[in-house]
Amino acid sequence: MKSIFMALFLGLTSIVFAQNKVTGTIVDKDNNPISGATIILPELHKETISNEKGNYTINAIPNGNHKVIISFIGYATQSKSVSFSGSTVVVDVTLLESEEHMDEVIVSTAFNKLQSQNVMKVEHQTVKELQQKGATTLIEGLSTIPGVSQVSTGVSIGKPVIRGLSGNRVLVYTQGVRLENQQFGEEHGLGLNDAGVESVEVIKGPASLLYGSDALGGVLYFNTEKFATPHTVKGNFNQKFFSNTHGSSSNFGVSTSTEKWKFLTRLKYDTHSDYKTADSNRVTNTRFNETDFKTAFGFSNSRVSSTIRYNFNKLNLGIPEEGFAVQTTDKKPEFPRQGVKNHVISWNNIIYLNQSKLEANAGFITNDRSEFEDSNIPVLNMKLNTFNYDVKYYSPKIGKIESIFGVQGMSQTNRNFGEEILIPDADVNDFGVFGTALTEWKKNTLQAGLRFDNRKITTQTHGTESEEGYFQSIDKSFSSFNASLGYKNNSIENFIFRLNVASGFRAPNLAELTSNGVHEGSNRYEIGNPELKNEQNIQTDVNVEFKSSHFEFFVNGFYNHINNYIFIQPTGNVIEGNDVYNYVQDNAQLYGGEAGIHFHPHPLDWLHITSSFESVTGKKSNSEYLPLLPANKVNAGLRAEFNDGKTFKGNFISFNMEHFLQQNNIGQFETKTNDYTLFNMALGGKMVLSKVAIELHFNINNLLNRNYVSHLSRLKTDGIPNMGRNIVFGLNLSI
Repeated sequence: MKSIFMALFLGLTSIVFAQNKVTGTIVDKDNNPISGATIILPELHKETISNEKGNYTINAIPNGNHKVIISFIGYATQSKSVSFSGSTVVVDVTLLESEEHMDEVIVSTAFNKLQSQNVMKVEHQTVKELQQKGATTLIEGLSTIPGVSQVSTGVSIGKPVIRGLSGNRVLVYTQGVRLENQQFGEEHGLGLNDAGVESVEVIKGPASLLYGSDALGGVLYFNTEKFATPHTVKGNFNQKFFSNTHGSSSNFGVSTSTEKWKFLTRLKYDTHSDYKTADSNRVTNTRFNETDFKTAFGFSNSRVSSTIRYNFNKLNLGIPEEGFAVQTTDKKPEFPRQGVKNHVISWNNIIYLNQSKLEANAGFITNDRSEFEDSNIPVLNMKLNTFNYDVKYYSPKIGKIESIFGVQGMSQTNRNFGEEILIPDADVNDFGVFGTALTEWKKNTLQAGLRFDNRKITTQTHGTESEEGYFQSIDKSFSSFNASLGYKNNSIENFIFRLNVASGFRAPNLAELTSNGVHEGSNRYEIGNPELKNEQNIQTDVNVEFKSSHFEFFVNGFYNHINNYIFIQPTGNVIEGNDVYNYVQDNAQLYGGEAGIHFHPHPLDWLHITSSFESVTGKKSNSEYLPLLPANKVNAGLRAEFNDGKTFKGNFISFNMEHFLQQNNIGQFETKTNDYTLFNMALGGKMVLSKVAIELHFNINNLLNRNYVSHLSRLKTDGIPNMGRNIVFGLNLSI
């Protein structure tokens, strides 16, 4: 397969293309030039900013139709469709003031539309916005997005939950490729650091059409940081301190670009002590250290855009087992502990073929996961190697119809090198083919697609039959057809209506198929079921949005029916003092949604009042509740922003309240959770001195030092509360 990619790359890039460029001037309604506006051609990964006269130029553009996106903070984003055919195209733009959030290009969906143009509602948050909320980790920040929660074990381990679905049901994409790092494990975290990540997009619903198996519940798509604009060098240093964990986060990066060549690199180091609860007790061995290194090289001209990215992440974290034992601020994890090393290499290419283009992405991920009980010799050591590829052909536009055809695949090996074995040595191979098309007329947009996937799983026999740790070999194949249909209408001024119906699937993972032993931390003997079938779902989503100059609201509703939902239940038997549990299947349903408002009254345009509510309910066919359902949540915020437009920019102060309702809808092994309310405060700003931008932010999370236990905390069964008050101070220097 690699040789096929190389042949395509070399053969197609030998075609001669015309040279094009776009140039123009960006002004406001009074014809004053706007300096610092961003002009981007998203399909080409080309970007520049306007100079002090509002002028800009982007060179080396291939023939064809391309979108030009112009944006500036405080102004409404504009999208222009421009045809290039061997000439210079002038695009002058007048931006109009707007207090709405900047309209972002959504990368995780098929056609890279602006959020307002997209058929599917996708949540978009920049990492900077998440950091301003004072989150200790990336997953903690993600859990502030409506519809997103986390299953946590202390501070260092968090697994994303999207509308009540987690684990292998949520797919993670980074550097344009799917991330594979043993997502099935309860003690396995996200495996990503926010260093070098610009933003995250959340698809809340089945996305199997674009991503295949494991996207049944949704997708987290992380957008990497952009290269510097051509002929510039930029660097930044970020330092944060956390009072609760006596933690520190240091982050340094540099980027440079010519017209064709691009380079960036970034290094981050985090270190934290055991977190402290509201009653001043530290939870023993929740400390962790994390090192993250990223680098990237890029090349682009009128024929091709190619980027190679590499990420190394090393995580050393304690596994909390003793609750409140020795109180210390030591940052070196004790035994038992985990050591995780993750390497991600990606190669992303776009080849321009006059009126069409070919996108080819390949990735190699190696995940080395070790667990140490009482010495530095791992008792458990799993090495997962994954090669995945993704090829999409964007065909020429026929009338008003845009279409994409693609193939995706994955080849994966899991090998064990430790004394303990959770899952057997195995090989997994995926192959999928899909097509999707979009058409627009008047104020309507319609998008539809169809996909077929096959996953083949083979494992090796291990151990002695009838004993713990025995795995019988399996050779299974799972196939699925999936489809999606989406409709958007904005014929009523300021209103957007979206309706989406999509199916998705998930093949059972290795733990569900093959388990045979006591699961660490649960004190139960788990037995897999090699006869499990695909989970197959169909979900209906409705979204209504209203946006005016000073008031916005949204309402999202969903109904998700899952056939053959996989869960675990007791058999009534006992092996060596441990209750025995089997993996079984039943149909399930989840329903709920999110709603919210954003009010910034005139003439107090600097004042922002927000509120949101999110809810999810999940049941099996016998009306029993599904496990790990997040509690219903109310969020309310007050934010004031102040700018003089010159020296001081982006200054803000905010107050936020999060109220989690009682969770009485509990699964078979869960207990009810009381309601609680958290208050948070943040302030910060940006000051520009000469060519140095200085950003400061100060956060107090859990301002009143509330003692509480999250329903999705894995430490809840031991009666261990979540983190108490945490004061965060951050400094960012950009040159």
